[in-house]
Amino acid sequence: MSLPVDLEGSGALLGADGPFAHHIEGFAPRIQQQQMSDAVELALDNQSVLVCEAGTGTGKTFAYLVPALRFGKRVIISTGTKTLQDQLFHRDLPTVQKALAIAARVTMLKGRSNYLCIHRLDLLEHSGTAHAKHLANDFLAVRQWAGKTSSGDVAEITGIDEAAPIWPQVTSTSENCLGQECPSFTDCHVVKARKRAQEADIVVINHHLLFSDMVLKEEGFGELLPSADAFILDEAHQLPEIASNFFGQFLSGRQLLDLGRDVIAEQINEAGDMPALAQSAQQLEKELYDFRLALGMKKQRAPWQELRDLPAVKQGMEAIETQLQKLSDQLEEAAVRGKGLENCWKRSMELMHRLQAFSQANEEERIQWYETTRRSFMLHDTPMNISETFHKHTLRYKSAWVYTSATLAVGDNFDHFTSRLGVENAETARWDSPFDFRSNSVLYLPEDLPEPSSPQHVEAVVDKSLPVLEACGGGAFMLFTSHRALRRAAELLEEKGFEAPLLIQGESPRNELLDTFRRLGNAVLLGTSSFWEGVDVRGEALSCVIIDKLPFVTPDDPVLQARMDALKKNGGNPFRDFLLPNAVITLKQGAGRLIRDVEDRGVLMLCDPRLVTKSYGKTFLKNLPPMRRTRDEAKVVGFLKKGKSEKGER
Repeated sequence: MSLPVDLEGSGALLGADGPFAHHIEGFAPRIQQQQMSDAVELALDNQSVLVCEAGTGTGKTFAYLVPALRFGKRVIISTGTKTLQDQLFHRDLPTVQKALAIAARVTMLKGRSNYLCIHRLDLLEHSGTAHAKHLANDFLAVRQWAGKTSSGDVAEITGIDEAAPIWPQVTSTSENCLGQECPSFTDCHVVKARKRAQEADIVVINHHLLFSDMVLKEEGFGELLPSADAFILDEAHQLPEIASNFFGQFLSGRQLLDLGRDVIAEQINEAGDMPALAQSAQQLEKELYDFRLALGMKKQRAPWQELRDLPAVKQGMEAIETQLQKLSDQLEEAAVRGKGLENCWKRSMELMHRLQAFSQANEEERIQWYETTRRSFMLHDTPMNISETFHKHTLRYKSAWVYTSATLAVGDNFDHFTSRLGVENAETARWDSPFDFRSNSVLYLPEDLPEPSSPQHVEAVVDKSLPVLEACGGGAFMLFTSHRALRRAAELLEEKGFEAPLLIQGESPRNELLDTFRRLGNAVLLGTSSFWEGVDVRGEALSCVIIDKLPFVTPDDPVLQARMDALKKNGGNPFRDFLLPNAVITLKQGAGRLIRDVEDRGVLMLCDPRLVTKSYGKTFLKNLPPMRRTRDEAKVVGFLKKGKSEKGER
């Protein structure tokens, strides 16, 4: 989009004579950023809808923060992950506030599972399990921190893994929260965080919390979020999938197991003379274990109807239902003993209701499916289409809506995004990256690679990658569309004696892998989907991104399959209307890892011959940045070596 910058608007403040140029060392005005800022300001002022894509390096965060702070009314800013939420609140917002000298009240609000629950911490301590071997050290760390924290945000604690078993024990869910009946209500960190949000001008949240709020409003409960005059949704390409999860229902072994454990803790706390409660909870845990075995031991995702009527599965469902009903009856009798047991009784009835929904055939326009992990399971009931539901929710807020991301469009077309969310009457805009891709990057399409379906494909990818990896001296991402391909590539690199450090997804937490990658400067990081986006490595540590194949969604995914069948039934073309645009946007995300700063140089290596052999390959290539393209390995090696020697001279 090419528009003049409003000389009195937000865009001008981001120009050469604006406060950012004077207050931020190294700040470089970008016309794309200025134009985007003006477009966001116009949407806020007119209470309208804007859908916009801003290429890497545009500086979209500043582009929307400037008009948000100048707006003078309440704005809710939502982003894709808690990591980005923290960055936005702790780094970007203070920087923009300081430059603009605007003393707005800003706060951050996360979902309740991110805050310490004082009551549940006390329950855990009194239950006697706090000093169990798998919890003891983490419990002591949390207990020590609990006496010092003012926010209760568990992100303050370092050294405890996000997946550690301590967290569900010391945080609350909407199911197990006692609300105003909680003995620790006046000190509740969630209540305090929500009160700060009600009083703030700018509230930074994440998409999961946004949809939680929408669902609560639909069910007639009090809202989590304050009313707002504008919503700005960053990383908006994630919204359709997150919305599908929240507008559906699910039942998990974890929920039932947590209920049983809470019953045991509350029985000790409130009804010591009713040991039968604990016995029933323990029996429920046994039924859950047997049911998990009946589902088969391998990890999988599949339509629920494939398993629902199998004798062992049916028998397992009936056993869980019988035991849950028994526990619920006992809890009804015990509920008068205290609010903890009363809450467990209400939860048992809600879980029984969900369980029964999976005992019969699902209604039309919904998809019932299951997934298994090593120890547990989840049963899902997902809406076929969430566009109408989401659109209805946005109308309730009577606010401006801004959707932005580096990857929303296919070409200049936003229909794939807007149709999935039911976004109507939107202004759309797209700005290319200001980076000089033609000078600083090369797109390498290796020759003589087998088709991605070939058993030899991964080995061929590794063989073609080795000269490139050696030329750049490590400093590379290898991104895969499956865990199996990733593991095989890691084995092959080790077998072939590749000497640079290998960092493999799954062997350490994601942030730890990235920190190590940046620190080493010569490592090769092998990752799957979670490393295709939201990863920012600038400078010499990353000079090559290798992608094994085009990221088409797995066709055996039960939700995808049901939606493709529905598309076909309604006269659509599943490949053209869904699979292709979805894969184009995902590839744009993966490719976006390479050039993150004006000084960055690098090679994007795409190892899928369909880019050349299939007609749809042109669609992918047209949506990538304007890089120099080659199929000549020698040119790629020369480009990388030249970059290394120039850096050495500097």
